[in-house]
Amino acid sequence: MKKTLLLFTLFIGIIHVNAQTLDELKATLSVQKDSLKAAQGRVDATQGKIDAFPGWKKGAFGTIGGSVSNFSNWYAQKSPNNRSGNIGFTVNAFANLNTNLYFWRNSGNLNLSWVKFNDKDNPNDNTQWREANDVFNISSLYGMKLSETFAFSGLGEYRTTILNNFNNPGYLDVGVGATWTPIKDLVVVVHPLNYNLVFSRNDAIFQSSYGTKILVDYTRQIKEISFKTNLSMFQSYKSNNLSNWTWNNSFGYTLWKMIGVGFDFGLRNNKQEALKYAVDNYDVTSANPEPTFDNINNKLQTYWMIGLNYKF
Repeated sequence: MKKTLLLFTLFIGIIHVNAQTLDELKATLSVQKDSLKAAQGRVDATQGKIDAFPGWKKGAFGTIGGSVSNFSNWYAQKSPNNRSGNIGFTVNAFANLNTNLYFWRNSGNLNLSWVKFNDKDNPNDNTQWREANDVFNISSLYGMKLSETFAFSGLGEYRTTILNNFNNPGYLDVGVGATWTPIKDLVVVVHPLNYNLVFSRNDAIFQSSYGTKILVDYTRQIKEISFKTNLSMFQSYKSNNLSNWTWNNSFGYTLWKMIGVGFDFGLRNNKQEALKYAVDNYDVTSANPEPTFDNINNKLQTYWMIGLNYKF
């Protein structure tokens, strides 16, 4: 009986010691976490001072997406024997100079992709890689600071495609006005004196004109997250048919070292491009009227891509 009581007392003591040790470990871990938070706070504060220091800031991140597939005797679909694939990539880059008197912000966006579909039962099938996404955009903004948030500025922006129909059309905006930077990394440009020069082999549809240029750009990196949103608008003084806007967005999340996942999507409205597409695909034998600015269906243009992301 004494031995049993002694063993029971020893067992209770061991549990009590272990419980105390576990509580002590948890308390130590809590202190260590608080120390890490304090250290990270100091690191973030120092990094913020570095980012705010005058000088050049450069960076880039992009998304690569792709897939391949092969089907044999898959009778549930229209083409039971086929091979398909798609590949694409997006690159966003910037180089910004900031001083006490002026700033110079430069950025570029490239989004290209190709698709391929081979119906193995159709000998006349097109098995070549074909262009899908085709977006190229560069801009340069220079501003003389009037205050911490306002500046007199000049902007040059060029947009086109490069895989197919290069510079047909191409858009070059050149103008002056004001730039507002209410918070860090957010730039709002309003240039009422702007000329939208359009390059095209079809002057009957694409026309250059004067108008107001509005550009909103927000590029930010928060720890593992990188994102960029850019809205570019032109409002023509000559005709609303010559106005256009494009909104591009890129998101990246770093999972391991410089590699992560990315998502890109864009929206666009351009009545001149809609009319050109309608004219190029118009069937003269149909009963439909010939396409004009007044009768075309100017649908919203969209694209999106998801895949691996790499931060430079």
